[in-house]
Amino acid sequence: MPSDLSPIDKAKFVAAKKATEYVKSGMKVGLGTGSTAAWLVQCLGELVRDEGLRIKGVPTSSRTAMLARDVGIDVISLDEAKWLDLTIDGTDEYDRNLNLIKGGGGAHLQEKIVATASDQMIVITDPTKKVETLGAFPLPLEVIPFGWQTTKMLVEETLIGMDVLGQTTSLRMNGDAPFVSDEGNHILDLHLNRIGNPRQLSLVLNQIPGVVENGLFIDICDIVIVGFGDGRVEVNNINKGEVEKSRFDFLDDGNLFSDDI
Repeated sequence: MPSDLSPIDKAKFVAAKKATEYVKSGMKVGLGTGSTAAWLVQCLGELVRDEGLRIKGVPTSSRTAMLARDVGIDVISLDEAKWLDLTIDGTDEYDRNLNLIKGGGGAHLQEKIVATASDQMIVITDPTKKVETLGAFPLPLEVIPFGWQTTKMLVEETLIGMDVLGQTTSLRMNGDAPFVSDEGNHILDLHLNRIGNPRQLSLVLNQIPGVVENGLFIDICDIVIVGFGDGRVEVNNINKGEVEKSRFDFLDDGNLFSDDI
């Protein structure tokens, strides 16, 4: 493994490398969005090129679609795939029950649709994303642009009655303009600090007019693969109730991928 990678990037890489072991030829695979998922796409691209892996990839964002095509993965839409064998994605937070907060990259709407249209969801991450209670990471809420300020007001009023520590909301910006998702929507970030009842909060938020989807992934993730900077990997399988440990060893003088990827 190249020595110039940060420990966090090394952790993301080994988690992604481990996740590729779950991908077999002939599968239809959901491809997540974000820095950790990008490592996965590159690892899968290497297998496609060097080992003849044949998969159909369903990306969860335009960014992922572009990267997947660049590395040689056959990209199709969810409508074409209809149902997926597996989705692999990153996360912004996860707890002991493998509930997640996602959406730091603004793609949680497509990510949730793809993940729930899969037989299995695997999350790849590093140790910094594990929390005792969800909520330290701002919860993303995708809202339609029409009347977004009214939607924001309704969200803030709703939070008063919820089991959360913070109630501040902010419109996500991209420079001087509001951030726009692939679906043409805005993102409200909810600064809650602690979410006492994620399942209840998810249900209540999605009932507010103008809200499209929230970033809470409840009972969707089956496996979390945690990579460490020294090459260690832990696989937490909630269905089997077990944690598998292994380790990758890499040379420090080689490239992770060849230049033509």
